[in-house]
Amino acid sequence: MEEKTIQIAGSITVDELATALGLSVTELIGTLFKNGIVATINQRLDYETASIIIDELGLKNVKLEKKNTSTRTSDLRRELSDKAVTRPPVVAVMGHVDHGKTTLLDTLLNKKTVEGEAGGITQHISAYQLKHDDRLITFLDTPGHEAFVAIRQHGAMLTDIVVIVVAADDGVKPQTVEAINFAKSANAKIIVAINKIDREGADIQRTMADLSNHGLQPEEWGGDITMVPISAKMNQNLDKLLDMILLTADIEELKADIDIPAEGLVIESHMETGKGSVVNLLVTGGELKVGEFIVAGSTYGKVRTMLDWKGKPRGKATPSTPVTITGFKELPNFGDRFAEVKDEKTARKMALLNAQAIANESASANVTSSDLLRMMNVADNSKVFNVIIKGDVLGSVTSVVDSLKLIDTKGEITLNIVSTGVGDINENDVYMAAGGNTVIYGFNVSVPINISKMAARDGVPIRTYRVIYELLDDAKYEMESLLDAEIIEEDKGEMKVLGVFRTEKTSIIAGGEVLKGDAKPGFLARVIRGKEYLGEAEVASVQKEKIDVKELTAGETGGLALKTTSKIDLQIGDRLKFFTRESKKRTL
Repeated sequence: MEEKTIQIAGSITVDELATALGLSVTELIGTLFKNGIVATINQRLDYETASIIIDELGLKNVKLEKKNTSTRTSDLRRELSDKAVTRPPVVAVMGHVDHGKTTLLDTLLNKKTVEGEAGGITQHISAYQLKHDDRLITFLDTPGHEAFVAIRQHGAMLTDIVVIVVAADDGVKPQTVEAINFAKSANAKIIVAINKIDREGADIQRTMADLSNHGLQPEEWGGDITMVPISAKMNQNLDKLLDMILLTADIEELKADIDIPAEGLVIESHMETGKGSVVNLLVTGGELKVGEFIVAGSTYGKVRTMLDWKGKPRGKATPSTPVTITGFKELPNFGDRFAEVKDEKTARKMALLNAQAIANESASANVTSSDLLRMMNVADNSKVFNVIIKGDVLGSVTSVVDSLKLIDTKGEITLNIVSTGVGDINENDVYMAAGGNTVIYGFNVSVPINISKMAARDGVPIRTYRVIYELLDDAKYEMESLLDAEIIEEDKGEMKVLGVFRTEKTSIIAGGEVLKGDAKPGFLARVIRGKEYLGEAEVASVQKEKIDVKELTAGETGGLALKTTSKIDLQIGDRLKFFTRESKKRTL
């Protein structure tokens, strides 16, 4: 059967999707209804919802593609003029946690950062520049922990070259594969740095073979991927790695226009007392200067101050240059594109138009995948876990939220993000959390003493962390506590009732023969007559020849004292099926 490709730009109406699938609108609406969505012909579905519905319909020959029409895309490649000039390469350093990405950059830049990072893991995208052979190279250090997928993906989309760091004594790991996929999806050139070659157990050939199994064929083996064995710690072969980066940049002929309004991408943003919004930008075109007006998403500002990656003031920034600026009215979003405009009036108008476009984009997909999945998978009596997320920078907040959403709650818990924000935990956060069984999580932020007292008074839990996986572990534990316990029952034996000596409202004295298994005090018993279930009792004591014993085994006869919660009319010939029942805490 021929494969059919459907492109979705943001969202698609029920009518449009039905037409594209070759189905009647009635059939598609019926499928939606079966999955809890009451939809009209003009209702809009987002990409993920359409994917779920196609899976439900069992249409194996249909392939969905996202058609990117957003003006907020992080892919800033553009048509160049004949006046374009050579620019430095932008290089993202990626790889598995602990494989030495940050150590590599520290050695190259003669700086120390990994000890300053909580848990020894890079927590944000950091941008640096260095000179090699009198040429600039811009580096992006991207987080390595799996919780920072969103940040790392932006890192790949920003770059020309991705250096994937793989430890020679550890080989390809899940995050290595993830980095390879990101680099390929961003159409970036790949260079592999096989690190830690100084370690015992390092095996360069085995590492190369491992990489080739994941689609990266070394040049030495007839492939097109440059692989450089290095030791970041011992500063071994790092010059060769830089040479390969510049050679790749020359082959790619990386250029940018500088006689155009400045443009680029927001790498990070946060608030600082006395400075207001502090925003890290990567310039991709034009020349950004102090005093110019710029727009990013739904906010704008005038560049008040500009610092290079070392914190030194500078008056302008050219393409491929990372800078830190102040002057935005509000915090722009991580990943927003920025553009220079002629004056404040234009900046304000563009920011307003962008805000309206963003609102329309959000409103257009009025049936989302999360809505659909919740309706399909979450029981009516599902528990709700309410959280407020505060972080030091927007990128961190994004990653925390994305990572929380990835926790598999088995369809029994609904994650409700009450609010998110950048900066220290404040009164408003506590007000929103009070009375709503809401946990406030802070990532790399502080809790002022007065806010801590206020939260304690109102019974609002506040948890602050500097390492993201510790935050996620806490959230997972909280969600696990909401899960209903798992009831485990185990069959133990069966007895045929041969005599009933006394029956009262809450107790029975009877005798019989154990047909299989055994009968012990503490066992539970289901009373069965033919195929009919009569009730449940607990074995209080067991006797053999009128003497209390610990158990009766298969083939033995004896007496039982049973405790019941309601009267059971036990009769000769009934069967008692013994079992145990325990409650076990469930995990995610």
